[in-house]
Amino acid sequence: MLRQGAAIAELARHGYDGLLTLYRRHGPVFTLGAGRHGYVYLLGPEANRFVFANTALFRTREAFEALVPVDGPTSLIVSEGADHRRRRALVRPALHHRRVEGYVRTMAESADAAIDAWRPGDRIDAYQVFRAAIRRGTVRALFGPRLAADADFLGDRLQPMLDVIDRMPQALRAHRVLRTPAWRRAMAARRAADERLYAEIARLRGEARGGTDPHAVAPGDGEGDGDGGGARGGHILADLVRARSADGAGLSDAEIRDQAMTLIAAGYETTSAALAWTLHRLLTTEGAWRRARAEAERAGPPTAESLGRVPYIAGAVNEALRLHPPAAISARHTAAPFTFAGHRVPEGATVVYSPYVTHRLPEAWPDPLRFAPDRWAEGFRPAPEHFCPFGGGAHRCVGSAMATTELVVTTMRVVARATLTPETREVRPRGLTTMRPAGGLPVRVTSVRPG
Repeated sequence: MLRQGAAIAELARHGYDGLLTLYRRHGPVFTLGAGRHGYVYLLGPEANRFVFANTALFRTREAFEALVPVDGPTSLIVSEGADHRRRRALVRPALHHRRVEGYVRTMAESADAAIDAWRPGDRIDAYQVFRAAIRRGTVRALFGPRLAADADFLGDRLQPMLDVIDRMPQALRAHRVLRTPAWRRAMAARRAADERLYAEIARLRGEARGGTDPHAVAPGDGEGDGDGGGARGGHILADLVRARSADGAGLSDAEIRDQAMTLIAAGYETTSAALAWTLHRLLTTEGAWRRARAEAERAGPPTAESLGRVPYIAGAVNEALRLHPPAAISARHTAAPFTFAGHRVPEGATVVYSPYVTHRLPEAWPDPLRFAPDRWAEGFRPAPEHFCPFGGGAHRCVGSAMATTELVVTTMRVVARATLTPETREVRPRGLTTMRPAGGLPVRVTSVRPG
């Protein structure tokens, strides 16, 4: 029998690993808390399959309400039903893998710019360094050179928003209702970021009305042909302005703002966490850094073609996403009652599932705690319910191809150009909305090669 106090204490002491313990003790379904503040945990591969396959039983809006202050009320993350399908259909083409391949050079240049600042003997926080680099690369690749010039401005405004939502729902509600100083700072930061985004949307709409192709790149913008800026040198914000569904309807300015802000925030918050875990594992696994470096050197500079020649690095990225999924837990709100594994789950309950738990189960993964990039040899395709760092079903992250490409490209540049020594081998996770390394990723730069 589950004892509520003991279970909550287990989670408080051991965090994500506490969920693993509770799964082993109580099986795939258990409830913590009661009433509006209770959570029903559905854990393991079969639970994932059930959640992903039964979209009609769940709502995401209530489950991800905490993200609305950052992402906005029309973000894909909180959209439902027909609205979700329409917005996803308009956003998805701009994030298709063929378009993403066009961003490879931008991603590599952002990584190189960060590495260029290093000198042997430097002590750096690789997590924070690449958090800024990925933010700049993401904004440049997705939104073009004009907004790229404001990448740090946008990042500075996003941070108070991200800080305020990285809390339990009850705490976030208190901040909102009481309008605490943290809440007021976050909302002021949002207004400043929104002003910049809406100005760019208005400019692109003006170009579209005037017959100017908003994909076009003005001389001196710094976006060359080929890999620099995607197909025809374009970017996603222009695509969202131009996008039309089958009935000719487009996205409103507010919808474009919400998708853009979601892509910026998720594009560097979760990706930078995943990169930190990738580097941590490569640095603390015997021989892994040397092997990754040799592979990157053989493959040559990152291009759409050379990405296919780095299976060990790609496997390392997937292993980091498996062992340290940034979205370690996710949630849904039940729209109707249902029964799973013999347990009745009522309407209105908050259901929690966990990629972290699934990815560390021996019944799903042989030797699950071992970092083994070779398990991702060519042809290996785990079932979606076994490997779900980007969620699954109708609400699977639309930017997954963008994220994995950026992780592989950045890892290629770091291992090819730098030798790093970890300052600590023990890095603990923290964070509610994104599982990131507590205390960052402190490393010492041993050597740096020219770019």
